[in-house]
Amino acid sequence: MSCQIEPTKIEATIAFHGHSCPGLAIGIRAAEIALRELPGVDQADLVCVTETDMCGVDAIQFLTGCTYGKGNLIHRDCGKLAFSFHDRRSGRGFRLVFNQQARGELHREMVALMGKGLLAETEQQRLQALRAEMQQRLMTLPADELFAVQPLDQAPPRPARVLQSLVCDDCGESTMESRTRRFAGRTLCIPCFARIEQKI
Repeated sequence: MSCQIEPTKIEATIAFHGHSCPGLAIGIRAAEIALRELPGVDQADLVCVTETDMCGVDAIQFLTGCTYGKGNLIHRDCGKLAFSFHDRRSGRGFRLVFNQQARGELHREMVALMGKGLLAETEQQRLQALRAEMQQRLMTLPADELFAVQPLDQAPPRPARVLQSLVCDDCGESTMESRTRRFAGRTLCIPCFARIEQKI
């Protein structure tokens, strides 16, 4: 079954992201599954934990309403094409892991071209054609061929809290208390701590 997100919403997602690409298609499909599996969840209660910072995260933000500013989009930099969705109210949730085989044979040729560096005009055209074909593939494959769905048994991440700010004893800038470090009796922001403590 192809993507069930309305075409006008897909176009708006592309406009939000700035271009259309295979990575965005992955995020659109992940958002589609989240909205289907957790229907009617208020935006404040829907949480996404993303294990990547790739293009698809923009689609998830735009289509689900999970954002950094609201504290319901959490980035765990694991470098995996995986997204966990939680309903804070009910406690229900699941993790989507992208199936690399869903890319098919197109992926091998795309990677080979991208790895060449400077491309001739014909190679650039071929790469663009491959990207468009890959997007179409990702938007039309059945969802269960795109992602493995794993149940989650841990509680949803807690809502964001407003924390006290402390002044860094080195640079003098205010820093969220939970992001400060203590060193030699001083309160330091992370960049100042990293500059002083050479082991990091």
